[in-house]
Amino acid sequence: MATPRTIRRLAFQALYQLDAVQDPEPECIRASIDIEPDLKKTDIDKALQLARLAYEFRAEADRAVAELAPEWPTHRQPAVDRALLRLAYFEMTRTSTPPKAAVAEAVKLAKEFSTEKSPSFMNAILDKLLKKVLASRPTGQPLGEAES
Repeated sequence: MATPRTIRRLAFQALYQLDAVQDPEPECIRASIDIEPDLKKTDIDKALQLARLAYEFRAEADRAVAELAPEWPTHRQPAVDRALLRLAYFEMTRTSTPPKAAVAEAVKLAKEFSTEKSPSFMNAILDKLLKKVLASRPTGQPLGEAES
């Protein structure tokens, strides 16, 4: 069974591809990501579904980031950073992933895949977003549960 980190890394790679290519074929996306030989099909499908959903909510994520960093609109962000921000936003707002874990994982992926300045950029934006997400949760709602 793949770890959440492995699934997230694959989802990020697929999301990057979804953003780069107009209406890509699912098999092209699958072929373009770095799939480890021992991964199960269900894990790969889970990563691809996460990417598709994050892509579906990209406009919402882009608005949230633009509100927090108006000097860095989507078109000015490196494509890797844009994909990571969209994925983290989706995980923080629409999944059961603990928001703090989504932030930490996005920063780690930025260290691995993006520029030397990207991790601090990610951390600054996502920390502001984390505060908004946590402030908007009903009192007593566990951190790992996203609102429906």
